[in-house]
Amino acid sequence: MNHLSLIELSREALLHNVAAFQSEAEDGLFAAVVKANAYGHGLEEIVALLGDRVDALQVDDLDELRRLRGVSDRRALVYGYVPLRETEEAGRLGAEVTVYDVDPIREIARLWHDEGVKVDFSLKIDALLGRQGVLPSDADAFLEELAKYPHLQPTSAYAHYANIEDTTDLNHAEAQEEAFEAAFRKIEARYPHVGRHIAATSGLMARPGVQKTMVRVGIGLYGLYPSASLARSHAHLELRPVMRWVSHLAQVKTLPAGHPVGYGLTYRTTRPTTIGIVPQGYSDGYDRGLSNVGEVLVHGRRCPLVGRVAMNMFAIDLSSVPDARAEDEVVLLGDQGEDRITAEEISAKLGTINYEVVARVSPLLPRVIV
Repeated sequence: MNHLSLIELSREALLHNVAAFQSEAEDGLFAAVVKANAYGHGLEEIVALLGDRVDALQVDDLDELRRLRGVSDRRALVYGYVPLRETEEAGRLGAEVTVYDVDPIREIARLWHDEGVKVDFSLKIDALLGRQGVLPSDADAFLEELAKYPHLQPTSAYAHYANIEDTTDLNHAEAQEEAFEAAFRKIEARYPHVGRHIAATSGLMARPGVQKTMVRVGIGLYGLYPSASLARSHAHLELRPVMRWVSHLAQVKTLPAGHPVGYGLTYRTTRPTTIGIVPQGYSDGYDRGLSNVGEVLVHGRRCPLVGRVAMNMFAIDLSSVPDARAEDEVVLLGDQGEDRITAEEISAKLGTINYEVVARVSPLLPRVIV
C-alpha cells in the first residue's frame, strides 16, 4: 500500500442510489448487500454511510459478519457458507444464516437445546439455478425433518434468479418463480408468518411485481447497472457510481525511440515518448489484462497504458499531457474533468463484468469518504 493511491467513496452518490431503489421497492424491506467488502468499496465505510437507511445487511460468511458487527447491530443476513462449527458464533452475533440441508437444522436445534443459543435462519430454495438450496422436489422431505424441531421457525424463504439481466426472454425467470412459489406454498402452510424474497438488483428492475417481502440490492447500490439493457430501460434511476480510484504519478520521464517498456518487452516506443509510472498493479486489483489496452485520466485527458501491468506499477503514455509532473493525480476508475473511466469500459476490455472490476479492488487501499 502507498499513500499516493486511494479509493474515494461518494456519500452523495450512495445515498442517491439507496433512495432510487427504495422508491422502486415500494413497501418491501430493503436489504443492502455488502458482501465481498461491499463489492470492493469497503464494508465498514459503506455500512457506516448507510446507517439506519436500510432494513438489513447481507454478507457472505462469518469473517464478514465479524467485521459487520464491529460497525453495526442491524439485522444481518449471512447467505453464504457457514461451517457447522461456526454456527454458534453466528448465532451469538445475532445473524440469520442460510439453510439448505438438514445438518445445519440439526446443529441449530442442538445449540438451542444444549447451549441456549438461538440461531435465526432463512431457507434457500434452489429454484432452477443449480447452486445452493433445497430442490423444490425435496421440499416435503426437508420440511418433515424441520418439523422434528417445532421450536425452530424460519424467518424467510428465498431464491435467486439465474438469467434475468441479459435477456428479454423471461421464460426461465417465470419458470423459476413458479418453482419457488410451489415450494413456498408448502413452507407457508407450516410456517404462516415466514417471509419470502427472490429479487436482487436485476430482479427488482426486470420483475418489479415479484419482489414480495424484501429486495436484496447489491450492484445497484454502488451505482452500477447489472447490464447494458437494464441501464437503458432504467435510466430514470440515474444511478451514480460510488467509487473513484485515484493514484498519482510516481515518476515522469522521456524514453528514446525504440525503448522497451515493462516486462516481456510487449511494447517499444516508436518515437521519443514521455511516460508516467503509476504505483498500482495487479496486487491492488488493477487487472493485468489491461496491459497495452487500458486507459487512465491525467489532467482530464485519456492516457493509454503501455507495456504490461506489473504487481505494483504500470506505465502510461503522457504524450497528450505534455505538462504532467510527478505526483499529479491519475484516475484509474471514475471521473476527472469532463471525462470518466467506467467499470463497464474496463470490464469490456477484460471480457468480464463490472461486478468483478470493483470487487477485486484491494481492501488494503485506503477508503476516503468524500
